[in-house]
Amino acid sequence: MLHHMVLLPLALYGAGLAGATPLSEQPSSSSSSRLRGVEAIDVRALPNSPSGRYAPKAVDCPAQKPTIRSAATLSKSETDWLKLRRNATVDPMADLLKRANIPDFDAAAYIRRVAGNVSQLPNIAIAASGGGYRALLNGGGFLAAADSRTPGSTGKGGIGGLLQASTYLAGLSGGGWLVGSLYSNNFSSVVQLRDGSPDSSVWKFDRSIFQGPSKSTGFSILNTAKYWSNVADAVSTKDDAGFNVSITDFWGRALSYQLINDTDGGPAYTFSSFADSDSFKQGQQPFPILVADGRAPNTQIISLNSTVYEFNVFEMGSWDPSTFGFAPTEYLGSNFSNGQIEQNGHCVRGFDQAGYVMGTSSSLFNQFLLQDINSVPDVPKFVLDAVTKVFKGLGEDSNDIAQYQPNPFLDYNPSTNPSARSQELSLVDGGEDLQNIPLHPLIQPVRGVDVIFAVDSSADVNNWPNGTALRATYDRSKGQIANGTLFPPVPDEHTFINQGLNRRPTFFGCDVRNFTLRAGQVAPPLVVYVPNAPYTTLSNVTTFQPSYTKTQSNDIIRNGYDSATQGNATVNPDWPVCLSCAILNRSFGKTNTTVPKACADCFTKYCWNGVLDTKDNGPYYPQFIIGNQTTKENAAVGRATAGSASVLTLAVGLAVLSVL
Repeated sequence: MLHHMVLLPLALYGAGLAGATPLSEQPSSSSSSRLRGVEAIDVRALPNSPSGRYAPKAVDCPAQKPTIRSAATLSKSETDWLKLRRNATVDPMADLLKRANIPDFDAAAYIRRVAGNVSQLPNIAIAASGGGYRALLNGGGFLAAADSRTPGSTGKGGIGGLLQASTYLAGLSGGGWLVGSLYSNNFSSVVQLRDGSPDSSVWKFDRSIFQGPSKSTGFSILNTAKYWSNVADAVSTKDDAGFNVSITDFWGRALSYQLINDTDGGPAYTFSSFADSDSFKQGQQPFPILVADGRAPNTQIISLNSTVYEFNVFEMGSWDPSTFGFAPTEYLGSNFSNGQIEQNGHCVRGFDQAGYVMGTSSSLFNQFLLQDINSVPDVPKFVLDAVTKVFKGLGEDSNDIAQYQPNPFLDYNPSTNPSARSQELSLVDGGEDLQNIPLHPLIQPVRGVDVIFAVDSSADVNNWPNGTALRATYDRSKGQIANGTLFPPVPDEHTFINQGLNRRPTFFGCDVRNFTLRAGQVAPPLVVYVPNAPYTTLSNVTTFQPSYTKTQSNDIIRNGYDSATQGNATVNPDWPVCLSCAILNRSFGKTNTTVPKACADCFTKYCWNGVLDTKDNGPYYPQFIIGNQTTKENAAVGRATAGSASVLTLAVGLAVLSVL
């Protein structure tokens, strides 16, 4: 009976409709757009690079020249925007909690009572891990479940509205593709992006990134040769404009064809332009953040002491005591020195091209590009020569970097900043320091986040997560680089597996009384860990699988939806209540509210209790949690890819790939 109960509603993302059709049989965007007001993907109206193409361009500076600021506080832009966003989260949060119906507690009334005090109103963040297309699709399933625009997400057992109630949305590597794609397309829903349209190549992952879009797409009539010629031509405009290029430029341009719904992948789209949309300016969207790691000059190793950088729509920089500064994202590429632009210096705009920023956060895939492009038929020789030239210019040890030159932090905090004397700031994939979930920007005390939903699509063991990313952030919090920022304790990988913490949601840091706080320190957010696990399909595809059939993509998205909702509360009937209790946890403490009994029961069940089980029980091959509902035509593909390691995966470095 359980199989029947879950199969029908989840086929339409938990719509709760008798006879709902499977994902592969759902209507195209033209008809599904009539469901709950979901509309087809819109072309963005803000491709605002001043060159009108991929290359950055020197422009006159505004009357008040941009500067580098200290990371001691939030930026004024973010602070001003938060006043609108926090207020906009009240109604969807109250609605979400009301539907969850915590026994003997009016959560909606509680939210409205504390709404006037921003420190007491729950501050929610969502973090989507790296892991290539696996992470994009699994994270997409979580966001589909959390999005009230998804048909059926606000029905019985649903968590729709969590996205609308969230203040921050962070992504890294493959999770960064997900976040970047949403915002590059007017904050489209996952359902919109999944369904696409006949004239669009966006999210058409059945075509390998090495092949390029289908000839039938309306935005670009391409074959593989023309596709790569266009990519190389775009990169050459940046080179001709006097800016260094790296393999990341080629990778980011190729990604854009799959992620941005515009001609040639929107070469003029910038990351900072997301802030110019009316919806964002009115506080109607969460705050997007992407993460990358800094690589100190003349080094190859990325460690937990490496500087973590974030990209947001207003700024790029780091909270770490090494750099401890932020540059305006819109003016990256400008010549800053000791935080200033020279009196007669020009400003530069367009350097923060959206695909390049997404490529920066996932620059490990540069090696994916280098390994495979030479074996793709029809790639023009001049393209291969261009890639090879860049590769040789950088050297084999630097082929995974994104070059930010001029270095915005030149001569800035020289006593602590390892890149202060370098003309170039080298950034790499945000997961190379093992922190494969972008938690770093969300645990900063100045942001005051109360709860983080950490969606983990890492490939720690047999391409399933085992908490390595959480442990990396916890381990980092114990060092000087953390600058006093705390993180909840996390157990070893064997405890994760033996206690099933990698098969269901788990809460970390439930009781703030367990943290010993020094002067000036604050307790970290509660972390709700949501791991990729086999609910209805084997979603542990390899990180570097280059293409997915439509049914395979849909199956993984659906599996992520099942993980987020616990099978529309059929796996764990208490999940909507317990998710709501996690949201309210920190607020209860701030208002001295007695924790409802139902929430106390939830914390007993879902909070990690500190008990360890460190026995190594050998290989990990999990069973289905709901039952195998893999689409028939995808079953053969799943058997061939899930649980196996590709030759390429082995070739590019097992140590790094263990978390990606």
